[in-house]
Amino acid sequence: MYETKNPQLTPELYAYVLEHNPPLDPVRRELVDTTHRALAEVAGLQTAEEQSPLLAFLVRLTGARRIVEVGTFTGLSTLSMAQALPADGQVVACDVSEEWTAIGREAWAKAGVADRIDLRLGPALDTLRAMPTDPWIDLVFLDADKENYVAYWEELVPRMRPGGLLVVDNTLFHGLVVDPAAGGSAGAIRRFNDHVRADDRVDDVLLTVADGLTLARVR
Repeated sequence: MYETKNPQLTPELYAYVLEHNPPLDPVRRELVDTTHRALAEVAGLQTAEEQSPLLAFLVRLTGARRIVEVGTFTGLSTLSMAQALPADGQVVACDVSEEWTAIGREAWAKAGVADRIDLRLGPALDTLRAMPTDPWIDLVFLDADKENYVAYWEELVPRMRPGGLLVVDNTLFHGLVVDPAAGGSAGAIRRFNDHVRADDRVDDVLLTVADGLTLARVR
């Protein structure tokens, strides 16, 4: 195996990365701060700060108009994508927590994009299975319970238009995917990664962004 080109991500280097990415606007910055203040014990569930401009970039790059998000938490990723949509675009946001998404709802309204977000509370598999089965989704962001990633994938891929993009978070799961003894969520992610690699419906790449980010383009 050749030597890796990845530098160690020190706090100083991470700060440099953030400084050289598009900055968060005041509403997104306030949402990050509110999440850490109000939900300190679970704030790590929030989308990594560098992923916010990346998601907006991908929405604009693909020209997406119809987005499905599985796993919303306090809505930073939702807000980032909604702001990048055209006025007639929509994010269908799937989550189970009224408490967490209430924080997001406030930020979405403040940013003036609440009308672009259709929040659906309830088990995401039920929500996905109730959606039209024809290919209509332009972009997906999947960041929910890892044990159901394969099941979510199988509901989403057939509903993607050709050329549609799936963006999947946590696909390195804190580096534990390389430990065959690691079960639970790490084991679920390992199975998911193998599932994606074997799926001839997509072209995929796994990137070392944040906690691992898989991009898959539907053929």
